[in-house]
Amino acid sequence: MIAVLPSGQQVAASNRAFLRRAVRYIITQGITQFLDLGSGIPTVGNVHEVAQNADPGCRVVYVDYDEVAVAHSHVILEDNPNATVITADLRRPQAVLTSPAVQTMLDFSRPIGLLIVAVFHFVPDDLRPRDIVADYRAALPPGSLLALSHLTADHAPQAMAAVTDAMKHSRDPMYFRPHAEVVALFDGLELVEPGVVSAPLWRPESGIRDIAPDDVYAGVGRKT
Repeated sequence: MIAVLPSGQQVAASNRAFLRRAVRYIITQGITQFLDLGSGIPTVGNVHEVAQNADPGCRVVYVDYDEVAVAHSHVILEDNPNATVITADLRRPQAVLTSPAVQTMLDFSRPIGLLIVAVFHFVPDDLRPRDIVADYRAALPPGSLLALSHLTADHAPQAMAAVTDAMKHSRDPMYFRPHAEVVALFDGLELVEPGVVSAPLWRPESGIRDIAPDDVYAGVGRKT
């Protein structure tokens, strides 16, 4: 991706910055447990570090289907009793939600922070991404928050078309979506201000947006 999109590293950094801000916001709302879908390798500055720095009692379950990512995650988290990782495909909500680790680590009688960050652009339309999100939403207790970000081609269609072409024969082809389709993923939730916006504009620290390009939409929604 970076080979065909010169701003790729900035896009990735901006997305990670949104993740950190969203986790901190979720904690300010009294939520101390997180389910992170498609987490990759939880390296420096990931959810458990940000959350447990704010509240050491925060619990985190990472979910990924890549065996290498899961293996590395187990090593990183082996001394952390409040964080774990499971091997599962986020596109199968019931398999994720009924996992023994999820059921043990998370209390579904209390609000949960659900993180779907920079991963749904790997889910094609024929797998009905809105229905997948709806299944997770249905399982969340009232007061839960969903943080979601998604790559888009709205602002740089030619550059992002090159990314799509470069990734189409990989294990994980990419499917960029316009603003309206990203907003639709929040159906049934109450959007937190400022709504679904370019990632740098979602509650920027110090009130000033970073210089990253606008290739990621991001938002947080509350289940009422």
